[in-house]
Amino acid sequence: MAAHLSYGRVNLNVLREAVRRELREFLDKCAGSKAIVWDEYLTGPFGLIAQYSLLKEHEVEKMFTLKGNRLPAADVKNIIFLVRPRLELMDIIAENVLSEDRRGPARDFHILFVPRRSLLCEQRLKDLGVLGSFIHREEYSLDLIPFDGDLLSMESEGAFKECYLEGDQTSLYHAAKGLMTLQALYGTIPHIFGKGECARQVANMMVRMKREFTGSQNSVFPVFDNLLLLDRNVDLLTPLATQLTYEGLIDEIYGIQNSYVKLPPEKFAPKKQGGGSGKDLPTEAKKLQLNSAEELYAEIRDKNFNAVGSVLSKKAKIISAAFEERHNAKTVGEIKQFVSQLPHMQAARGSLANHTSIAELIKDVTTSEDFFDKLTVEQEFMSGIDTDKVNNYIEDCIAQKHPLIKVLRLVCLQSVCNSGLKQKVLDYYKREILQTYGYEHILTLNNLEKAGLLKAQTGGRNNYPTIRKTLRLWMDDVNEQNPTDISYVYSGYAPLSVRLAQLLSRPGWRSIEEVLRILPGPHFEERQSLPTGLQKKRQPGENRVTLIFFLGGVTFAEIAALRFLSQLEDGGTEYVIATTKLMNGSSWIEALMEKPF
Repeated sequence: MAAHLSYGRVNLNVLREAVRRELREFLDKCAGSKAIVWDEYLTGPFGLIAQYSLLKEHEVEKMFTLKGNRLPAADVKNIIFLVRPRLELMDIIAENVLSEDRRGPARDFHILFVPRRSLLCEQRLKDLGVLGSFIHREEYSLDLIPFDGDLLSMESEGAFKECYLEGDQTSLYHAAKGLMTLQALYGTIPHIFGKGECARQVANMMVRMKREFTGSQNSVFPVFDNLLLLDRNVDLLTPLATQLTYEGLIDEIYGIQNSYVKLPPEKFAPKKQGGGSGKDLPTEAKKLQLNSAEELYAEIRDKNFNAVGSVLSKKAKIISAAFEERHNAKTVGEIKQFVSQLPHMQAARGSLANHTSIAELIKDVTTSEDFFDKLTVEQEFMSGIDTDKVNNYIEDCIAQKHPLIKVLRLVCLQSVCNSGLKQKVLDYYKREILQTYGYEHILTLNNLEKAGLLKAQTGGRNNYPTIRKTLRLWMDDVNEQNPTDISYVYSGYAPLSVRLAQLLSRPGWRSIEEVLRILPGPHFEERQSLPTGLQKKRQPGENRVTLIFFLGGVTFAEIAALRFLSQLEDGGTEYVIATTKLMNGSSWIEALMEKPF
């Protein structure tokens, strides 16, 4: 499993270090003791780059969440606001600055915009009469945040909605900017491939940015061979389906935020001796960090959930055998050796206990009748069965008022697998949804239509069967325990996005021209010239490294499928994944819902 833990040859710490350095430099400009006032949304992403110890080294003594009214008392010389460039946040900052007690010692205010300064925001601060209070007004270009050894995310909540509904290209600009930063650190990427309208825009922006920086030739040896830019709307189907990998299911059921998950505490309570009363059961959610630094998690995160139980029971046997060894330790040397391994063994035992509890929680859900019914319907749609009439299960869900997001995911899935719904089927669903959940959801339905997730079938034919057949999106005989194909992540369905990446690597996209023309948006290929002496000579047996950037979000199941391809002995390509946001079908639909006022 060692290959799985190291996640390839690309060292993303180089990026993490560059990002930290920029933060240190800013903190050092504000001499003296400091308090940071955080835009709450940024605390999670920042936690992945800078621990509190780094901030403490640079005299950060207090941290507060940005809230209206007065700032909490703090005996510090500098107050630093760390915020996204949002107008509503400027109003709160102005309120904080204006309610500052003038009788106390004078304090210096600074503002750090993430990831860009905004003229609109500075104008708002000026209108509110506080712009002059800030000694430093700067930007902190945190575009791509390293989440794991092979994973980067911009964590831009609204990127999909902005791009596909509002025609706002800000997040595409940040994506291009982030890619330019990566090229500065890891060398120019010789080949750029792309599919989709947004992919085209990002590639164009990169070309423009490169022209602006002419003269500063990048002399770093290229780490990446290819960049693949993929629009989320090229594959609307994958996120709508229920992910069936271990990590995917944790995210579907509990939601993973900035690599942390909050779980119901009762499963993690220490077992009482003699079955004492359960009065002092913990009430606080159990918060766990999930990344590949934890050996066991790295091993099971990308497996189909049905293959996780056997790994856990095997691990349990190995660990208890290791603890039994202590009875065989006779000499001082043997005892010393055992003691030195103890911390590692105890950590492994703790990790096993946690994942056994999580697996039990997930199993409670996946063995329920409703989960099975929902999955059956999804798989029928994806394999092309009964996609063009009103579905009984969806009707029942609406009648029983199941969560609206669940209903919308299923209706959208049916629509996508049928290249749109017959007008009378679509009208029926809409009418039922609005009558049951309230007419305010008409705006949400409108958004889903605009995004192409829900649509009426126009005179054209249903293209999905052609796409499914040509790209082998549905596999009947899936081996979930020892998979041979990426379709294991959805127990039968191979993510279209990942299939495109796989076919690009071998035999190349020329083999699927017909399907590429059916899928939305242009497909293209660009070459970037490399300075002499930096052309890569590949060693025999050395894999190519492809950076794949999902514009509009990516799911954990897609990440698992790409890792699976990276691990293949004869795959020939290793993948590093970047995205505007880590998401699942529910968080995606939620981001497209209009909040009723």
